[in-house]
Amino acid sequence: MQTQSAIVSRQMLWPFILLTICFAAWGTAANMTDPLVKVFSKTFSMSALQSALVQFSYYGAYFCLALPAAMINRRFNYKTGLLVGLAMAACGALLFYPASQTMLYSHFLLALFILAGGLSILETSANPYVMQLGCEQTATRRLNLAQAFNPVGTNIGVFLAATLILPNLNQADSAGRALMSEAQLKTVVSAELNAVMVPYIGMACCLILLWLCIFCSRSPATVAKAATPARKLKKTFQHLYQNKHYRFGVLAQFFNVGAQTCVWTYTIGYTMEALNTTEVTGGQVLQYSMLVFLVSRFIMTWLMRFINAAKLLRFMALGAAVLCFVVATQVNLAGVIALVAISSCLSLMFPTIYGTALEGLGDDAKVGAAGLVMAILGGAFLPLIQAATIDAFNTAVSFVVPLICFLVVALYGHHSKVAAHFVKQTDIKLHAGQLQD
Repeated sequence: MQTQSAIVSRQMLWPFILLTICFAAWGTAANMTDPLVKVFSKTFSMSALQSALVQFSYYGAYFCLALPAAMINRRFNYKTGLLVGLAMAACGALLFYPASQTMLYSHFLLALFILAGGLSILETSANPYVMQLGCEQTATRRLNLAQAFNPVGTNIGVFLAATLILPNLNQADSAGRALMSEAQLKTVVSAELNAVMVPYIGMACCLILLWLCIFCSRSPATVAKAATPARKLKKTFQHLYQNKHYRFGVLAQFFNVGAQTCVWTYTIGYTMEALNTTEVTGGQVLQYSMLVFLVSRFIMTWLMRFINAAKLLRFMALGAAVLCFVVATQVNLAGVIALVAISSCLSLMFPTIYGTALEGLGDDAKVGAAGLVMAILGGAFLPLIQAATIDAFNTAVSFVVPLICFLVVALYGHHSKVAAHFVKQTDIKLHAGQLQD
């Protein structure tokens, strides 16, 4: 049974609240992006692989900006990282307006890249910041609690997409659009892209407001001061690379984020195939998945008071793999239900992998956090593999891709449990030796 210490002290409560809002903010952005794959596929008459460049642009930015974010945190502090990330994300969201006017796919990809780059800096700063707002024993639970507000944002993102974007898609398919005149097609595309632009401009306003709140707030003394690196950067990288547990954590995070992106990106397409329905119904099913994810995140945080986090991670990853098998083989209502249920398994994975991989790293966690955020690149590459599978076969068969990803995560959960047991036994032996002395 886990030690039932206070997750957040009263002195750290206000910084923790602002951080949880940051978690919700990037959850909103990420899950407004998932439906864009379907939107752009229809609006620009592209293949699944071409439209998957949306996710490649989004998660590729996470990879590119994570290490610069670590340097900001290392040179200054976590609050500076938060402010830089929020400012860049707001600029990216505002760029959706000129992109909607030019009606060029490349301009939307650029706006997404800048938005996601800001969120990468934000996430690289916020995750380790949360872990420092209390004792190390409750760091993983505290991160899970903060991350529990991320699905609040994801639900808002899916809701905005389902109410402001998807219903405004013209029902004409690629063949129907090919028969339209140039003027008719331009009118249809303009209306669809304006629908995409509106929620992003609204999000930009919210990010600017959050920036002002954090700028005017005082940081706790334990994390406000500039970092004084314990070792040179080169030695830090060497130390991290030699840590097998951390290296496996980065790999597991790569496959975890890839699996999550695959599942949510193609929920709409799978639902349309399985139930022979429209994008609107697919968007509603995605909304149900987000609600399951939200409730499950709080349940998993509570369960970690009694069950080892690594053991719970392994169990849920294996459950998700089984559900993916059901999705791939039962292309009907049962498959849709299994698809929604995968989100309950996903709920604890990111923060648990993140927290366990950083355990015991000390000041190296500032750079180590960047490696775990860079692992989000899995969300850029693995959906491309799934998209290629869809083009070659169908959406149902493509869920073999996240199935394999979940097996890797389950293996990391087993590795983490063994590693934790080894450390515990070592501590007991050291303590016994001290008593004998």
